[in-house]
Amino acid sequence: MDKDEVVRILNEDFVDELEATMVYIRNTFLMNKCDPSQVTEAIGVDEMRHMWWLADLITKRGGKPTMEHKVLEFGGDDLKGMLEKQIAMETADIEKYKHQIETIGDPEVVGVLKHILDEEKRHRKEFRERLKKYG
Repeated sequence: MDKDEVVRILNEDFVDELEATMVYIRNTFLMNKCDPSQVTEAIGVDEMRHMWWLADLITKRGGKPTMEHKVLEFGGDDLKGMLEKQIAMETADIEKYKHQIETIGDPEVVGVLKHILDEEKRHRKEFRERLKKYG
């Protein structure tokens, strides 16, 4: 895979992390001050850190991070819907990162993606636990 293709993929990842950050932070404000809102806020901060790591990889390879994102879906205004949406987002990212780790030949990129993948799995677990308990 050439450098331009890696940058394109990393930019898609960057936008996914940007969208997750915006969804989670918005949902945090709509959830009653409770355990799920605190967990969602903390995970939103993790997603911002993922953006930083991805932007670093992009710029090291001569690219520029893009901020163009699609219209966001938040999962509604109730706790159950928001948590279900957040679980779906994490699940999609987990599958995407697994595939990328198998196909990208750049060891630095793969190392970062493996770390992000591990965190995304933890995020999904945290959201699933909150859905089971509160949803």
